[in-house]
Amino acid sequence: MIKFILKYFRLATTTSIIVLLIFAFTKCMHKNKDGENIIKNNLGQQFAGSATCKNCHKNIYEKHTLTAHYSTSRMADKKYILGSFAKGSNTFAYDKHNVVAMEQEDSSLYQVAYVNGIRKAAHRFDITIGSGAMGQTFLNWKNNLLYQLPITYFTAANQWSNSPGYPNKIIYDRPITSRCLECHSTYAKTFPTPDVAPEEFDRNQIIYGVDCEKCHGPAAEHVAFQTKNPTAKKAQFIVNPARLTRQQNLDLCASCHGGRLQKTTASFQFTVGDTLAHYFALDTSVPTPDKIDVHGNQYGLLRASKCFRMSDTMTCNSCHNTHENERGNKALFSQRCMSCHTVEHKNFCSVNQTKGLDIKANCIDCHMPLKSSKAIAVFLPGATAPLAAQIRSHLITIYPDETKLMLQFIKKHT
Repeated sequence: MIKFILKYFRLATTTSIIVLLIFAFTKCMHKNKDGENIIKNNLGQQFAGSATCKNCHKNIYEKHTLTAHYSTSRMADKKYILGSFAKGSNTFAYDKHNVVAMEQEDSSLYQVAYVNGIRKAAHRFDITIGSGAMGQTFLNWKNNLLYQLPITYFTAANQWSNSPGYPNKIIYDRPITSRCLECHSTYAKTFPTPDVAPEEFDRNQIIYGVDCEKCHGPAAEHVAFQTKNPTAKKAQFIVNPARLTRQQNLDLCASCHGGRLQKTTASFQFTVGDTLAHYFALDTSVPTPDKIDVHGNQYGLLRASKCFRMSDTMTCNSCHNTHENERGNKALFSQRCMSCHTVEHKNFCSVNQTKGLDIKANCIDCHMPLKSSKAIAVFLPGATAPLAAQIRSHLITIYPDETKLMLQFIKKHT
């Protein structure tokens, strides 16, 4: 009996050592000789990290760090969270009995649930999702699973609200999928556990934000080549979207701004230059604008626009410079509209001669007005109806009601 126990003990010890060695070896595979974390995409291409791009593209890199894309996800840090943690401004009350408070304990931040004043649960802010242009929501790690926290910061009201789509009660069990991170990060590695839901993530293999390598591809090989060949005139091992076809450019943007796409392969398989239809089931019909929400399917609304349908070259980048934060610059966007819409082309605005109206400074509010989103609508404390985020429509057309309001405003103030 003793011999059996000793034999079993040795077997168990040996097995444990092997498991630990495999775990350690796996960890080492993620590190290079300098101890830096190595991240590769699903094709085995290695990321360099956007900070590396700064060495040669300092101006572009620094401007890009100010964009909503860059800050659409990051590890939670109080200095980047817009909601208040100050007493009196740090709570969301579902009713007089159920309250969630945003609290700091040591160096960590928590959403703490109170029922009748008694502390019931506390879940840490681990990841911030959203630049804050519309709002911010927050994720919590539970082992290798990610869950959305119940309270969101809603920018339009400058206060805490319930997370969009949440019921009017405190819950901490909404899982985050790789499809969520596919649009809010550059890369996130899932553990290879097919048919297991919710998905588990390797928290050491996430590249936060939508950064350089999301649109130019993994850059480690490019960096190595250019470092070794500093006088090389033609960039190697990197994608320049300007050299892609129109549809390749549109597919790149549509992978996140094309609505609720139905995956046909695992997340993060699609990369810049690919064909979106190889990875998602796409609706190729011209969309009906009234059925498209202004949030998340800007591509669908653009496709329904006459401007787009009459052009052979128009893409998202015709109007957007993704390297810079241009949000709210109506004059700049108006000038881009007028690169096509001119008096000479006889397609210029018919009300441009109205006294007090400077079309060159703002044609956006009439032809791409702010509309209420059904996807981003939250309940504020005590409200009986949700408050919707106002997002600029990418259906470029004539909106008679908005034009009428604009002309009435101008007449009143001139």
